[in-house]
Amino acid sequence: MSGTPADVRCSAGRIPGAKDVRALYDSVGWSAYTDDLDSLMRGLAGSAHVVTAWRDERLVGLARVISDGHTIAYLQDVLVDPEHQRRGIASELVCRAFAPFASVRQHILMTDAEERQRAFYESLGFREIRDVPHGGMRGFVRFS
Repeated sequence: MSGTPADVRCSAGRIPGAKDVRALYDSVGWSAYTDDLDSLMRGLAGSAHVVTAWRDERLVGLARVISDGHTIAYLQDVLVDPEHQRRGIASELVCRAFAPFASVRQHILMTDAEERQRAFYESLGFREIRDVPHGGMRGFVRFS
């Protein structure tokens, strides 16, 4: 694996067990997902592509894409255990997660409004919708 540390290996298509998933999501404070772990696990299983990062037998990162495989690919989650952040793991996970969707026109994601996230995603070629040339676009979301 080119962009990650030698002690971390990536796996595609492997859905981790619920215990590993809970530990990873809780490590980054995403308890809204783990409050309904069964739903999260069904969401992972229903994703178009899941890529995980492992150090020994410990799940340290995960990215998943939801897609129709032709017109849109949406990065639903990318997370790395805080102990392993800033080592290239998230970048590698995003690249591997989108790899099967290289010919898909729209690669989309939504993230927190933190400058660190903006810089990270821009380093991977993403732009905020308002910054897209020939804009005239809007993004909407509704949470329930």
